[in-house]
Amino acid sequence: MRTTILAALLVVLAVPAGLGAQGLESAEPFKVGTFQIDGRATVALVLRDALIVDITAANAALEADQTYTRLAMPADMLELIGQYEYGLKFRLYEIVNDLVAENRLSGGARADYVHDVANVKILPPIMYPSKLMNAAVNFYTHACEGCTEEDLQARTQERKENRGVPYLFLKPTRGAIIGSGEDIVMPFGRDRIEWEVEMAIVFGRAGKYISASRAYDHVFGYMVAMDISDRGGRPPGGYGSGSDWFVGKGHDTFAPHGPWIVPKEFYGDPMERLHQSLVIDGVTVQEARAGDMIHNIPELIEYASSLITLFPGDVLQSGTSGGTGAGRVERATGSGYLQAGETISASIEGIGTLTHTVIAEESLPADLSGAQLPPVRSYRDPR
Repeated sequence: MRTTILAALLVVLAVPAGLGAQGLESAEPFKVGTFQIDGRATVALVLRDALIVDITAANAALEADQTYTRLAMPADMLELIGQYEYGLKFRLYEIVNDLVAENRLSGGARADYVHDVANVKILPPIMYPSKLMNAAVNFYTHACEGCTEEDLQARTQERKENRGVPYLFLKPTRGAIIGSGEDIVMPFGRDRIEWEVEMAIVFGRAGKYISASRAYDHVFGYMVAMDISDRGGRPPGGYGSGSDWFVGKGHDTFAPHGPWIVPKEFYGDPMERLHQSLVIDGVTVQEARAGDMIHNIPELIEYASSLITLFPGDVLQSGTSGGTGAGRVERATGSGYLQAGETISASIEGIGTLTHTVIAEESLPADLSGAQLPPVRSYRDPR
């Protein structure tokens, strides 16, 4: 009996909401994000990159028409991703179609649950993923920062003949992940901080040992990300005085995400469409397309899922291109690294732009014992 009830419940969950929803399409493409509206974190639709639609309020208005099936709305982005293919996607289509058909996106008829993006605070879309995976050195130009064109061609050909397997690492989520508009904080005394623009793949379906041919079946959508990095390293002495990925990648605010997520049906194949760039104080320092990747996105997914099970809401960043501080990109500040006061913007065509101001911690608490990461200059650059 219990098995029969459970099977019936699964059938109900698998039926999309609304009338004739099976063949339903959205009148406009949309994105999804998390925003602070009236003092609370709210999951919302993003239309035309300018209008924020509170999903819960919009659904309540739609269900005032009793021809629509009642459907619980997600409390956060993780719930939205988990419910998307079980009816929620089609309900969001219905919400968009109703707003467009009834001309409720502008003018005097605009619904009170439609907000201008300038009037809400953008939060990280997912608060917070259970896993944030990153591909290291996954673009040919990043593997040869500062190379001459001749050296780059030679190194690229050599790498193409022996790509090996991807190199992945994990970053913290809560604390590291920030939304567009929040400050990137350089830790006290750490003066070798650099930038990396990356595409973030958001998973919508759990899986282990996912083949590259089935990889996109497990993707929910895509967002813009930065992998802010501390190249100052560890001080000499003690254990493991060389490379330290926790130091290099793990600081608070070092994982900007957003500004929202584009569901995959509105983006297309990232290996054909990806065009990412990063600008610091008006100077473009990075620009790349997917053809520069060493391992493509399906290969990254296959490799990651051969190690760990991927769950809805997990995030995998696909790596960055040349043009980072490691390439000694010179800017108005005269430095190859980020400086306090600079504005950094990362963009992916068809998704959006993250914009952040860089600030620096000015001091440390006086009662620390000394068992903390020291300023770079205290051990590497005596002054």
